[in-house]
Amino acid sequence: MESKKEQEHILKCRLIIEDKLGWGSSSSWHSEVFTELSETIQQETKVLLSPTTLKRVWGKVKYTSSPSISTLNTLSQFIGFENWRAFKNSQKQSVKKPMVNMSVVFTLAAGLALLFITLFSTVSPKEHTLTAKDISKITFSSRTVSNDMPNSVIFDFDISSIKSDSVYIQQYWDVSKTIKINPKQKQATGIYYFPGYFRAKLVIDGTIIKEHDLFIKSNGWSASIDYKPIPKYIPSENFVNNGLLLNPDLISEIQLSKTPIVSSFHFIEDMGNVSADDFTLEATLKHTYSEKWAICKTTQIYIIGTKGAIILPLTIPGCISNINVMLNDVYFNGKEQDLSAFGADLSSFKNIKINVREKQLNLSVEDKKIFSGAYTKTMGKLVGIRYKFLGAGQIKHTKISDNNGNVIINDNFLNE
Repeated sequence: MESKKEQEHILKCRLIIEDKLGWGSSSSWHSEVFTELSETIQQETKVLLSPTTLKRVWGKVKYTSSPSISTLNTLSQFIGFENWRAFKNSQKQSVKKPMVNMSVVFTLAAGLALLFITLFSTVSPKEHTLTAKDISKITFSSRTVSNDMPNSVIFDFDISSIKSDSVYIQQYWDVSKTIKINPKQKQATGIYYFPGYFRAKLVIDGTIIKEHDLFIKSNGWSASIDYKPIPKYIPSENFVNNGLLLNPDLISEIQLSKTPIVSSFHFIEDMGNVSADDFTLEATLKHTYSEKWAICKTTQIYIIGTKGAIILPLTIPGCISNINVMLNDVYFNGKEQDLSAFGADLSSFKNIKINVREKQLNLSVEDKKIFSGAYTKTMGKLVGIRYKFLGAGQIKHTKISDNNGNVIINDNFLNE
């Protein structure tokens, strides 16, 4: 009985989340939507729930166990409750009088949800999507309007041959770049505040119909203070000076902030045919501001490929509960797993080495291997690295080479 009631609460929580998002019924959600949901929840709650975890909650992946309490707490916080217990208590209060009728409603809703899930998993998408002839008439392309940041992109398309009220342009990873399209439109625009490698997708009725790559380069090293929603871009003379380091005026600006601020250094460029599944990154860096909200000295290293990304955090040992690790399609949640290996104090310069060989990653700090992990989906070609510091940090040296020993970049910033 308790298990059934718990499932009713989970179903209700899902429905509230779907209503909040306004992305349509989850019966038509595909894999990319759960990636966007993961990012959206993390932005609001600061907790990463992997797309796989969310698919389990929504019944898209078979899983016999109930969601963990930390997962349910995060979902509850996303819709405005302190935790899962508070959400369940609110439901008890709201159904206090019409207990019998609401039970029927929940049972019916659960049955309909099961029916939708069954149909979604057993009916081929081709049965309710476009024919090859229809798709051949659709065009979809894009072009940037600038070489600087921010950068707007114009999407050109022709979808006049189809009839659908569910047409979107989606960007991998970034839910803010999901654009709803009117079938009568011929163009749409999106703005990008950070350099990166994106795959633009034209999605009709939940199915990716057309896609192409969108490469927004950093033009060498660039830096930003990541205010939201619009970051502050730093001229090179204010950060390339005896190392990649923000000048004293910018550090003072960060110190005055009452809320956490991240500063970033970006290198997003064409590196040739270097595989993001087989390379070595060596870097020497340190964290330079650790007062107030930056006490954890958290630093994140992003490895960016044409088909995915790796995110490796380092923080003081006492803050490892707040971090998450991403190896492309594999996720590690600091709330649910022991990530104490990533506890490293970067108050002084530390040598970091990341070696990836055939999707197997090894991370070393000061020549000591602290973590090893693997992923399954290819990252594609290597196109960039990004260093993100809670507060501020400094980079002394960065070197990238392929596993044949060919040096791709070798930047020594600090004149000693």
